[in-house]
Amino acid sequence: MPYPPNRGERHAEKSTRRRLDALVVNVELTLVSIIQGVALSVLTASSRAPLSDLRFDQWAYVANGLLIILIFWSRSVAHTLTLIRWPLDFAHTFLYIGCTFLEAITFTDLTDPLRWYAFNAASAILVWLLFVVDLRLMRLRQSEAVGPAEEKLYALIARDQNMNILLLVPGVTLLNLVAMSGIYFWPQPLISAGGHVVFAAIQTITYLGYLIYVVRFFATMAPIILRANQEEAAG
Repeated sequence: MPYPPNRGERHAEKSTRRRLDALVVNVELTLVSIIQGVALSVLTASSRAPLSDLRFDQWAYVANGLLIILIFWSRSVAHTLTLIRWPLDFAHTFLYIGCTFLEAITFTDLTDPLRWYAFNAASAILVWLLFVVDLRLMRLRQSEAVGPAEEKLYALIARDQNMNILLLVPGVTLLNLVAMSGIYFWPQPLISAGGHVVFAAIQTITYLGYLIYVVRFFATMAPIILRANQEEAAG
């Protein structure tokens, strides 16, 4: 007849789980920083000519590329510090790599607006899939909550996750699809006459607003994350 684990065994199991959780978090943070560093290096190489040659119509795309990197990195860090634990979720990690792959392709040429918006739309669709896949992680963490702080934290994350799936990411996708379609069907006013810059400016405002939202969202979560970790350590 199996006996329930004693206090020492529970303590050892809890300590092992914490070490494994910390290991997975370190792996995830390292991966995110490296792959976004790769995307930044591609963007830097592509931005040299537009910036040095004063091609002002391409500067907005340089800024938007940098905003995309900042958004992806900050979202990934916030996600890692709240939801990522042992065991490593390969589907989630592979989607991160896939998103960065599309990022890097997008950043290789800032002179073709049609290509830029097409790949941005594809990237947004992949990010939307990432949010959907991560619902499973969020629900798992909700089921493991051990106190009111954790419950509050995961309720906050669930609200943000649903808002991204139902509103924010579809909105960004739609913006890119509209810009792509407009440039494809009306190249004369939007490419030859420089009208594509209007779409680029709208994209800049959208991405900057989203980045501000992410930073404020993490600032709201930070004290709750602290209390949740204290609850877990005392449990």
